[in-house]
Amino acid sequence: MTVMGRVIGPYGVAGWIKVFPYTEHIDGLLDYPKWWLGRGDGNWRGFKVAGSEVHGNVLTALLEQYEDRTEAMRLKGLEVAIPRSQLPVLSKSGKDGYYWSDLIGLEVVNLQGEELGKVAGLLETGANDVLQVQSLEDGEGERLIPFIDQVIVKVDLKARRITVDWGADY
Repeated sequence: MTVMGRVIGPYGVAGWIKVFPYTEHIDGLLDYPKWWLGRGDGNWRGFKVAGSEVHGNVLTALLEQYEDRTEAMRLKGLEVAIPRSQLPVLSKSGKDGYYWSDLIGLEVVNLQGEELGKVAGLLETGANDVLQVQSLEDGEGERLIPFIDQVIVKVDLKARRITVDWGADY
C-alpha cells in the first residue's frame, strides 16, 4: 500500500470526511474509486468512494458505508492508501518524481559527508514539500529540509540515501 493522504475529520452531517492529500495535485486521489484506510500497521480496510469534491487544499469524500457525522468521526486520523500496483510506475532514477512512501526511512547526508538523520516524514506546505529528518544521534531532534532543487542534490533509492546541500548546524 502507498499512503496518499490522511483523514482529518468529518465534513458536514451526512457522513462525508475531509482528507488531506499527499498527492502532487489536490485531486490526485479522485482517480481511484476505492480507498484503503488504516493506521499504517498493515491492517487496511477497503472503502468504495460514493462521492468526492475538492475544497481548497483538502478533499471531501463520502464513503459508501458511512451515513452520518458520528460514523465519519471514527475515521479521523486514519491514513488513506492505494495499492502500489494501481499507481503509475515511476522510474528508479526519480526523473518522473517520487512517492513520499519511497523517501521515508532514507538516510540524509550533506555535501560534507555529515549524516543528518533519516527521513521520518514529509510535510506539504503549499510552496514546496519539506523533509522531516530525525536525528541519528539522539533520535529526538528533527530537521526540516525543503525538498527543492536548490537543496536536494541527489536521491538514490537503491542506496537508500538522499544527498543535500544543507549544513549540519542549520
